[in-house]
Amino acid sequence: MTTPVQFQELVAPIARFAQGRSLDAALQRDLDQEFPARGVVFHRIEQLCHAGIAAGWMCREGDAKRRYGRIFEAGDATHGFSVDVVDITELVGNHHRHPTGEIDMIMPVTPEAQFDGCGAGWLVYAPGTGHRPTVTGGRALILYLLPGGEIEWTQQ
Repeated sequence: MTTPVQFQELVAPIARFAQGRSLDAALQRDLDQEFPARGVVFHRIEQLCHAGIAAGWMCREGDAKRRYGRIFEAGDATHGFSVDVVDITELVGNHHRHPTGEIDMIMPVTPEAQFDGCGAGWLVYAPGTGHRPTVTGGRALILYLLPGGEIEWTQQ
């Protein structure tokens, strides 16, 4: 059985890699190179997400189209990032802003699924950006790293 501690130990090196870096296209490119979608670490995190959902400690909130939950608050163990996982099927979510940016790990469950127009891999939003998280083409799991855990829900 997968535990939150095991999950944290696997995510921590990614958070450490991103810590102190500008959240921009260069970081996205570097994440794709260091932790590629077809790589061992990416695959293991994906497996642990499915196991955590099955065990009931991950993605405990929401409904059939969107299940979600904050796994870890921002802290030393996650190098200043909060960690959330969302399980979305064909949905346009609520608009929010990223005061300090957002790093998304996209794990399609349905092979054709895309998150904000992107397939398996990494998507980095710069500080001050915003969006409506959108999954098309099926179902996807998204792991969010938020510097300082900062997110602003908007009325857009």
